[in-house]
Amino acid sequence: MLTLIGLGLYDEKDITLKGIDAVQKADRVYIETYTSTLTGTNLETMQEIYKREILPLTREDIELHAEEKILDEAKERDIAILIGGDPLIATTHVDLRIRARDMGIPVKIIHAASISSAAISLSCLQNYKFGRSTSIAFPQRGIVSEAPYDALKINTQHGLHTLMYLDVTDETNTEHPNQHMTINQAIEQLQILEEKRDENLIKEDTLGVGIARAGSDEPHVHADYLSGLRDYDFGPPQHILVIPGKLHFMEGEALVKLAGAPSTATK
Repeated sequence: MLTLIGLGLYDEKDITLKGIDAVQKADRVYIETYTSTLTGTNLETMQEIYKREILPLTREDIELHAEEKILDEAKERDIAILIGGDPLIATTHVDLRIRARDMGIPVKIIHAASISSAAISLSCLQNYKFGRSTSIAFPQRGIVSEAPYDALKINTQHGLHTLMYLDVTDETNTEHPNQHMTINQAIEQLQILEEKRDENLIKEDTLGVGIARAGSDEPHVHADYLSGLRDYDFGPPQHILVIPGKLHFMEGEALVKLAGAPSTATK
């Protein structure tokens, strides 16, 4: 049996009671932190609270060596993997579930809160008006992925909001090891793409909503033009960025009163 257990958003308390029960019953417990990390806790605290030894997994363990590292063992024993957020939001874990299915291994999913829904809630924007989400990754060998620009372009054409996940790396990333991309860095990446594409999509007066530490007792949400967000201090990670599309009047009012947006930006 393989059990994928969501950890939620921020710290060791975000796991569900069902998740804790599964952790304590498993023969072995792993954790992967390269798709998402809980910045409000650490491995030692989780082991103390959950009363289990927890073994870290690397990206290679799951993506390249899952059979020998995890799945062969799951044929005979109950194996649990702890995953930040909700287990199947990342395609990595969908791939792992498919491989387990191919090997005849039962897979159980225990859900938890996801940044995908929490960021939309905190942004004060209406969830049904979001288009395709995208990710902004650190440059590799000086190359900046244009995927975020393409997604934003399509969503903007349809008046839709764009949720942008920001890169989280582990020690295996030789260029940017153990880093959480900030909103400031993400905006710089978008501006680099605008200079390259020159389609007048990313402008100084483009409205953005930055969200930091969702799930904590004091999440921080701030809306402003990108020129203002670029230099704004959002504090510690994790960060996520939303570029709104066409605003309903209530969305505009919420951004001004609840997220500090300039009233001129919400018209």
